[in-house]
Amino acid sequence: MNIIVIVLDSLRQDHVGLYHRGAGPFPDVAACQTPNLDHFAQDCIIFENAYPEGLPTMPVRLALMTGQQTLPFRGWEPLRDTDITIAQLLGPRGYVCGLISDTYHYRAPGMNYHRGFHAYRWVRGQEYDPYVSSPTARHLDHYVNEHYDELWRRRIGQFLANTDTFTEERHWFPAQVVEESIAWLKANRVHQKVMLWIDSFDPHEPWDPPPRWDTYRDPSYRGPRLILPMGGPMQEWATPQQVRDIRGLYAGEAAFVDHCFGPLFQALGDLGYLDDSVVVITNDHGHPLADHGKFLKGGDRLYSELLKCPFLVRLPGGRSGGRRTGALVQFHDLLPTLLDLLGQVNDTSAMHGRSFRAVLEGDADSHRAAIIAGYHAAPDRCVRDETWSYIRRPGDEPDELYHLAQDPRETRNLVDEHPEEARRLASQFGPYFFRSRIGEVKGIQGRYEMGSAAVG
Repeated sequence: MNIIVIVLDSLRQDHVGLYHRGAGPFPDVAACQTPNLDHFAQDCIIFENAYPEGLPTMPVRLALMTGQQTLPFRGWEPLRDTDITIAQLLGPRGYVCGLISDTYHYRAPGMNYHRGFHAYRWVRGQEYDPYVSSPTARHLDHYVNEHYDELWRRRIGQFLANTDTFTEERHWFPAQVVEESIAWLKANRVHQKVMLWIDSFDPHEPWDPPPRWDTYRDPSYRGPRLILPMGGPMQEWATPQQVRDIRGLYAGEAAFVDHCFGPLFQALGDLGYLDDSVVVITNDHGHPLADHGKFLKGGDRLYSELLKCPFLVRLPGGRSGGRRTGALVQFHDLLPTLLDLLGQVNDTSAMHGRSFRAVLEGDADSHRAAIIAGYHAAPDRCVRDETWSYIRRPGDEPDELYHLAQDPRETRNLVDEHPEEARRLASQFGPYFFRSRIGEVKGIQGRYEMGSAAVG
């Protein structure tokens, strides 16, 4: 049995058609269309409640690749000597392991996440990757507004310089990742067992899809193309029209990624991998688009737009596919599940994650009672079950509680109305996760109003 894992960085669950079912999150931006993912998912087990634990990019990869939790004790850091990755586990079992990615953090100085892979291919130039040293040929002022400082201008300038030569859609990063992946899959079909880890940095910002994918933008907009939004309260640096345009850029980027991966899904079938492989498609996290007042990821933005993840698992031949499950899973559960499917369950005994094989095979529809998520370097924590989301805030900041079915956009804080639910969720995890003794839930008490920060 082969293993193929596809990670689409920052892809929001509510921008995948099979999850949003035609109704996007923003009334002034058309719902993102993802026909290739939607079609592929027909033979997948579709998870509605898959979550990261420790955020952001590299702690999530650590959990995915090792089956270990990161939130209480691991931040953004290289693999340690004691970490054992999926490649290091499968290689000695006869697997030929490949890694193909444009996520430049894998190969940044001091990072070593390609350890144990027999082959790894880097697609250079994403985001701030120091790939091109000459200045961009484009006018930087077309990509910033008056609030962007020199640091943000340099960041955008680096990305523009890296992509100045892009003239055809095949030059864009997700297309390059797919081309490399198909070539690897073809060349390595001769092996009895393979594991391929495909990691696409898009739709991570900057959001600058090819021109024909600008259809989600307002055609009457005449302002700068803000491909890289800033953090902080959006009303301090962006107009409502600019906010809407940025959201359109993101939707276009997500739709373009789906378009690029269509040929990969076709190749998996043409080469026979769909008959003898487990295929996993997920992200590392979503991305705030000023849903609660801010763009970009951050320790204080622990809402569904960041935390809810698309998570699709296709078993060989598509068996058990076409089914949705509300089972709660976290990313450190993935590797134990894959090893369980391969008959290597003994290799999982020291992992924090737990196999959800029973959910995949239809023998169960539940896995975890609750999940926890947050940033290693930030004090905020989110604890969720299938109904409620509790956000523990630091210091005197009031905690937050949302009913996910009745209020999916998380606009009404119910912590005062249902403190017992907040206390119940807080009690699911110990003080190591919260970095403090778990005391009383902190109510609003008239000091805080969620609605004032909500957008869209």
